[in-house]
Amino acid sequence: MQPDQILKEIAQQVSECKRCPLHYSRKKAVPGEGPAQAEIMMIGEGPGFYENEQGRPFVGAAGKFLDELLEKCGIARKDVFITNVVKCRPPGNRDPQPEELEACNAYLERQIEAINPKVIVTLGRFSMAKFLPGVKISEVHGQSFWRNGRLIVPMFHPAAALHQPSLKASVERDFARLSEYVQSARQRLQAAEKPVAVEEKTGETPAKDQPTQLSLF
Repeated sequence: MQPDQILKEIAQQVSECKRCPLHYSRKKAVPGEGPAQAEIMMIGEGPGFYENEQGRPFVGAAGKFLDELLEKCGIARKDVFITNVVKCRPPGNRDPQPEELEACNAYLERQIEAINPKVIVTLGRFSMAKFLPGVKISEVHGQSFWRNGRLIVPMFHPAAALHQPSLKASVERDFARLSEYVQSARQRLQAAEKPVAVEEKTGETPAKDQPTQLSLF
């Protein structure tokens, strides 16, 4: 099955999901959106009011701010896959509960596997904790970490900058480096794919760990 087909299948399953109590209060599930070949995957926390109404991620005030941040760093939103750690809105926009995170984790893992992004940007502490458990976002935001062959970049959630204006400058600085992180990931992954050149030498005894062919006669 092709990546885009897998994502459509996941979206259908999410829309019918009853793995946790969040399905009781949802209007529309929000599986995520973006191209199956996206180099960048952004993972937020959970849908809000407007996301619950429209079934799309980041369409409220935080989404508009996210669009502005992406535009400033020269990245089109249509080229980014955007989703959340939970696919249905927690009542009153409360924090996701452990059982809700667990219920949605399989969907998120399948999305990551299908898209195979070079860079994962976590937006907020709950998505960050999936990849970088036990750290504080105030201490690591805007830094990069390699995990399982992907560059993980934790950032503050755009909504945090709207609620705490003092964080806005930090969010803008972190996003300004996003293209730099993508380029760095491309270079490292390309280097890893290149075959290692073996220098041929003559007149030397084969090393002990190299197999030698035995004569049959």
